[in-house]
Amino acid sequence: MEGLDPSKVIVAMSGGVDSSVAALLLKRAGYQVVGVTMRLFSIDEKNLPPYYKGCCTVDDVDDARRVCETLDIPHYVFNVQREFQSYVIDYFMAEYQRGNTPHPCIACNDRIKFSFLLQRAHFLGATYVATGHYARIRAEVDGYHLLKGADPSKDQSYVLYGMGQTELAHTLMPVGWQPKEEIRELAREAGFLNADKPDSQEICFIPLGDYREFLKERITPKAGRLVDSEGKVLGEHRGIEFYTVGQRRGLGFTSATPLYVTSIDAESGDITVGPEEELFKKTLWASQVSYVSGLEPSQGAEVSVKIRYKSTETPALLYPQGDEALIRFTDPQRAVTPGQAVVFYQGEEVLGGGRIAQRTEGPMAEPHAGAEKVNAVP
Repeated sequence: MEGLDPSKVIVAMSGGVDSSVAALLLKRAGYQVVGVTMRLFSIDEKNLPPYYKGCCTVDDVDDARRVCETLDIPHYVFNVQREFQSYVIDYFMAEYQRGNTPHPCIACNDRIKFSFLLQRAHFLGATYVATGHYARIRAEVDGYHLLKGADPSKDQSYVLYGMGQTELAHTLMPVGWQPKEEIRELAREAGFLNADKPDSQEICFIPLGDYREFLKERITPKAGRLVDSEGKVLGEHRGIEFYTVGQRRGLGFTSATPLYVTSIDAESGDITVGPEEELFKKTLWASQVSYVSGLEPSQGAEVSVKIRYKSTETPALLYPQGDEALIRFTDPQRAVTPGQAVVFYQGEEVLGGGRIAQRTEGPMAEPHAGAEKVNAVP
């Protein structure tokens, strides 16, 4: 792009060790580095417990600032609370009201880090945005490829599946090529005070970790019936927003056989429960599907998929259908949860992914003839 400095990079700095070392590595590589901390959400820090391991506190901003001082680079704080409210928090609440289970980190990556922040970076004349994600970007003659992080225990490629060629061309992820412990050691050698800071573990805007309490303060729950797979009424529930597929505890009644939430119908308000075997599905449909390359894979492509962040990959066949896709598992999968992401891999490479839809069975549309551009680069 005209007017952008190819040596200038904006590093999204949360105050954690990973983004701090990203800035360190890029400066050592000769880039003109600018640290940016995004103010996403205002937390009432007076009520935070001592064990809190989230982010977005004043201390986090101060940690990022001190790292930038150590590196002798500029540091700015961007207030993006309005955008975060609209694209992440409002989405989070709306998904629960639709009977889905959202993944707010993916929404934050798509809408804030690799959209809003990239626009701000270009405004400041920077060619690149860099993050502390554990994933890798490799440039080849056929385009940019998104790869898993070198440290399998820290791989974050699952939450990055929505990146396309435009985003990858302007993004750097330097820590993804090294194990976590090496990243901490680099931070110690550089004298960073956050070298041993614990990783963030909570949803940043729900510091106490109880999403149900968060929702209760902001929405009117939709109560309804608890039914079995044949429609028999077993009881009542207090709101579809407080349940997720696979949930066993808190159903409000006892049963001789353990029962689990198997589906949630937002329109009727019915929550279906059943024995564990009813949680297993042979297929799923994905919506809002995108592919990193901008091209659909072939019909019936052999892939491995993850249906949640912490799940292991499982082999499957992928049938692209425009902005939808059908996935057929080799082995039935437990608790396929609408609203979560399904991500497609081939080896170490991320092909793309989408949102798990309420629809899990049904006929397939006619396959496309040949590859079709999806999410193509402008």
